[in-house]
Amino acid sequence: MSPRPARAMPATAVRGGPSFTQRQETARFHRERDRGRLRTMARGLLAAGLLVVLVLGLVALRVQQVRLSYRLDGLRAEKAELEETGSRLRVELATLMSLARIESKARVELGMVRPAGDQVRLAREFVTGGGGQQAMAPLTASASSAAGRESGVR
Repeated sequence: MSPRPARAMPATAVRGGPSFTQRQETARFHRERDRGRLRTMARGLLAAGLLVVLVLGLVALRVQQVRLSYRLDGLRAEKAELEETGSRLRVELATLMSLARIESKARVELGMVRPAGDQVRLAREFVTGGGGQQAMAPLTASASSAAGRESGVR
């Protein structure tokens, strides 16, 4: 802007203080703040900041939800795998504990044979219903099964 040429001042302006034009020039450089406008701007900024914080909070919650969802899926897959392994191990245990398998291993790998009837002797504390001479006599496998049938125990 180009400076304006100064006008001649009326005589009253010299005596009474600054003239109207001087006051106008001063008013251009110095404005009073509009407090209402400042309050409105502060409220707007506060509302915008609050809105941004709320949106960022919602985004953070969604990210956390996705992260937990992936973790849950991984844990479910691990659980299914462990259940399958447990099932497989139960089948293997039942197979290994099979009496027929143990007997065949004993015969084939260890060279064991089925005992003869006179080779089996039972301890007295395990013989039921016996007394006197019968309790003292050694029993064979066939005699022990007959004694068990008489007493009702197999």
